[in-house]
Amino acid sequence: MEISHGKRALVWFRRDLRVADHPALAHALRTSEAVWCAFVLDKAILAGLPPDDRRVAFIRASLVDLDEQIAALSGGRARLIVRHADAADEIPRLAAELDVEAVHFHRDDEPAARARDARVYEQLRADGRAMHGFKDHVIFERREILTGAGTPYGVFTPYKNAWLKALHARPELLGDCGSDVDGRALAAAPRGPWKDGAAVPALEEFGFSHRATTPQDDPGLRPGATGGEALLDEFVDRIDDYDATRDFPATPGPSHLGIHLRFGTLSLRRLVTLASQRVEGGSRGAQTWLSELVWRDFYHQVLFHHPHVVGHAYRADCDAIRWEQGEHADAHFAAWCEGRTGYPLVDAGMRQINATGYMHNRLRMITASFLTKDLGVSWQRGEAYFARHLNDFELASNNGGWQWAASTGCDAQPWFRIFNPVTQSERFDPQGAFIRRWVPELAKLHGKAIHAPWTAKPAELAAVGLALGRDYPQPIVDHDVAREKTLARFGSRGSGSPVISAGD
Repeated sequence: MEISHGKRALVWFRRDLRVADHPALAHALRTSEAVWCAFVLDKAILAGLPPDDRRVAFIRASLVDLDEQIAALSGGRARLIVRHADAADEIPRLAAELDVEAVHFHRDDEPAARARDARVYEQLRADGRAMHGFKDHVIFERREILTGAGTPYGVFTPYKNAWLKALHARPELLGDCGSDVDGRALAAAPRGPWKDGAAVPALEEFGFSHRATTPQDDPGLRPGATGGEALLDEFVDRIDDYDATRDFPATPGPSHLGIHLRFGTLSLRRLVTLASQRVEGGSRGAQTWLSELVWRDFYHQVLFHHPHVVGHAYRADCDAIRWEQGEHADAHFAAWCEGRTGYPLVDAGMRQINATGYMHNRLRMITASFLTKDLGVSWQRGEAYFARHLNDFELASNNGGWQWAASTGCDAQPWFRIFNPVTQSERFDPQGAFIRRWVPELAKLHGKAIHAPWTAKPAELAAVGLALGRDYPQPIVDHDVAREKTLARFGSRGSGSPVISAGD
């Protein structure tokens, strides 16, 4: 749709909780005489979440930060409008109340979001109002990166090469979108329904609990653009070592910016610009981190072109895989969820996510591989568990990561390559520091025993007062036996004889 210059506009904030480098806000301020900013605490999304959900607390605190940014940009005249309602109904209603000509927003590729936005568009159109979408949470979206045959990419490396080539040809895509825009068009908000006239409600006012704000052992939980800026400053000091440190969960290697990318409290364009500049200076760490940002774009375009991945395998033949079912599988899944599989690094990772809502990326791969390849439990169950617990949960990346680990997705881990949880532990937590942090009952073990307690001699276990089966479980499966079952499970699809690997 052709964008016209309306005099009154509403900016619908969603996963973009900042005012700096915000395309939708910048365009509205440059083309309108009066602009309002709104966020809907969408009942359709919040329904079913536990009252102490950390992500809701993060969003609420980030809205307070956003409200302060809007007030500062407007010279104190404007505030954020926050409503608790069904967004598909509330945005057209609010647009009518404010009598705006257009609603400005950033596009979202999740199927549910696209369906919601289509409903909003139809209602606005029926009311004689426009709806203008902009790109923000990715660098290249939808059909912008295609193969020479005009089809979407299904393999990451050629996609990455095409992505880098396209960015080189269009460096203006990383340009700042209006951080210096004049905020005088921001208009005073109508009085909201919240206690004491606050712009942003307390958690209890929309059905959640202040317990969600209890500090957690996740450095990424510092909310808002203010928290994101602080984390980014810390990461820049160690970005050049990212390639060497990112795989070791006991080491401060990751950026911890995942939740800030998820909710847009930091601009992706700014992060890609920073990474690209460091790459030009020869930083291998920045180069590796940039690849991770490209992976994120890759999974978003997969979700856009193949929405069936929500609930189904990317590869149709993989829907025929016979995953373990029944009481035995349920018991194994429960042990995995609770961090009591008998494999220390797997259990440490699961206990970390349960306690904090964060899990190191290497551990996400290891725990996902263990669930699907050692326990034979469907990736969909693990995907849903991470979706409920990860602070930085994002449908595209979570789905893509799980299907990669389960060997059901595009450019996935080859199905015959199966992580060995013990060798992974020895390689990436060599001193057992991470295990000791999250599995304290093993803290006194040393050497190989910290990675595989069942290999310790009885005298060694007795010396530290540890009884397997009482203080810490015996392994619930034998990895070598489980591996052969997985090879048979995937091989039975008729895809030919497996290439046998010793595993990782």
